Amino acid sequence: MTRVAPLPKLAVALLASCPSVTSSFCSSFRTVPTTFKPPVLSKSRRHLKSLSCGRRPQVHLASLPDSASSYDIDADENAEQSLADYPVTNGSINGVANSNLIAAVDNEPFSAQSRYKDLLNTFQLSLPSLSHLPSFRPISATDVFCNRELRFDNLRAIGFDMDYTLAQYQQPAFDKLAFDGAKEKLVHSLGYPEEVLDFEYDHAYWVRGLIIDTQRGNFLKIDRHKYVRMAYHGFQPISSNMRKYLYSRTFNKVPSFTEKYFVNMDTLFQHVDAHLFASLVEMKDYGEHEFLDGKTYEEIYRQVRECVDLCHRDGVIKDEVARNPEKYLVIDKGLLPMLRGFRKAGVKVFLLTNSYWEYTQTAMNYLYHEKKVDGELEKKNEWLELFDLVVVGSCKPAYLTDPYLNLFRVVPEDGSLRNTDGLFEIEALGEDGAAKFLAQGKTFQGGNWNHLQAMLDIEAGEEILYVGDHLYADVLRSKRALGWRSCFIMPELPEEMRIFQSQLGLRSQIMELRKLRDELGSYADNLRKLFDQCVDDSVRAELETKIDQCEDDDHKVKEKLSDANKDYHASFHPRWGQMFVAGYQDSRFGYFVKNYACLYTSKATNLGLASTSRAFRTAGELLPHDNLLSDKYSQFVDEEEG
Repeated sequence: MTRVAPLPKLAVALLASCPSVTSSFCSSFRTVPTTFKPPVLSKSRRHLKSLSCGRRPQVHLASLPDSASSYDIDADENAEQSLADYPVTNGSINGVANSNLIAAVDNEPFSAQSRYKDLLNTFQLSLPSLSHLPSFRPISATDVFCNRELRFDNLRAIGFDMDYTLAQYQQPAFDKLAFDGAKEKLVHSLGYPEEVLDFEYDHAYWVRGLIIDTQRGNFLKIDRHKYVRMAYHGFQPISSNMRKYLYSRTFNKVPSFTEKYFVNMDTLFQHVDAHLFASLVEMKDYGEHEFLDGKTYEEIYRQVRECVDLCHRDGVIKDEVARNPEKYLVIDKGLLPMLRGFRKAGVKVFLLTNSYWEYTQTAMNYLYHEKKVDGELEKKNEWLELFDLVVVGSCKPAYLTDPYLNLFRVVPEDGSLRNTDGLFEIEALGEDGAAKFLAQGKTFQGGNWNHLQAMLDIEAGEEILYVGDHLYADVLRSKRALGWRSCFIMPELPEEMRIFQSQLGLRSQIMELRKLRDELGSYADNLRKLFDQCVDDSVRAELETKIDQCEDDDHKVKEKLSDANKDYHASFHPRWGQMFVAGYQDSRFGYFVKNYACLYTSKATNLGLASTSRAFRTAGELLPHDNLLSDKYSQFVDEEEG
């Protein structure tokens, strides 16, 4: 016996903006067993705390009809989705630990001369310096990695962002300032329920590169082809079928994810927005709050964003960091030597940050003196000796695209602003106008890239390297719009590399299983073609048996591959998997890093470990046909010679 039950609020939320989807399967969704009970939100604050940490049981949308997709080829479709369905926290799948799947690595050392012996003989090379190379090439998270070849000695200027670039922050202490401050504003200024004050922040729940669908309250991980691999609604996983209906099967074209209601989580600052928004989505869906029922997800996100942003501007963060900088800022002993080294080598160094003068002064004084300084010493701003030019309140990414933004001069002693005539003033000063302009003071607010390049006396964007942590505002815009060379800062990189190294054996086995499936599939396809062409019944029966056997074998391999791939992704993050990879392809995040970051590294001061004459080179890239041919067990069949 079944009855018609109301749609759970989660389903309503997911379907609200997709009327074409709703009409096609809404009736099947409403037919549920009489025992069905939609989840009810406890009114206790303790329960709300558990929601903010994402510990609520999963809501399954199982009544969606199964649907095939042209993307449903590999086990990764199920493997990565299974991370959403059943997050892994103990590093094992079905009782099989990672270590049981990892192949042993041959650690026998070989000298560089032994490793390159055949190559040297082939090209008749004699390289005495080869004897000094280590047996293994050391790879470290302090290395600078290259996507596009770059010579340091061809650069005339290097610029740095401040937050999460020159200034690294203690986590989660720093983020909690914004999270707690935004909660207070939501409750006391905007009238949100008091229970919001009990939300707890968990920065480890999130990774960079996700996309927030503010219209539906969803969080997405997509690959380089804009295919959604994983999705959560608040903290609740969205089933594979629902995900496909929302983001692939209900559109006449693939969504670009550039629409205004999609927000890219390209910076670590956005973890605060994400966690607070997800917590409020949970409260709206499962709570009984008329205040939230009357708000759309988009409106809730907009107010979250406004409150978090206000915390960065009204003193909630700045004042606390100024009182206890040692609690929030990380001292890096390599900072001053790096900046001084660049200037000594004749490279112009500039600071370009969205933070305003008061906060920039506080943070940079602490990093320069490696301690909290008093008012008089702070006003001296001795850290300015590290830079040729400082621009605060830059409003990136508009700074890199809008030529009409005005430039103001900052008076360092009191932070007051003075008008300038920008480019006209520099030109009016005649010969060496840029030097004369900077001689009046080198601290500014606002302006745009035209002012910056004029003050640096640089015309070609390729002569500037900009170093920042924001994939969109720092890297993509500066590279695509201006031709600046770019270096992306990723504090998460050491952990990603550490896990990747520990999982090399498992990854190798996964790749071998994929090659095995591909080879089985190719062989089975040839058998099917022969079957279609064959007229002999006995031969057709034999071919059919072989085809069935191939399909059975493929299914066995797929099951093992799915488990192994789930285990592999879970080792990086129990919910979102590997940051740079979605399935077996680059994630959107990895794609943009590869295409727009000339260089990337874990922290800015790693650049100081390289000499100013260093040439960075890329590794070779192969298309699929070359990848297949490069395998030692592949054999090229030349049809023209056949």
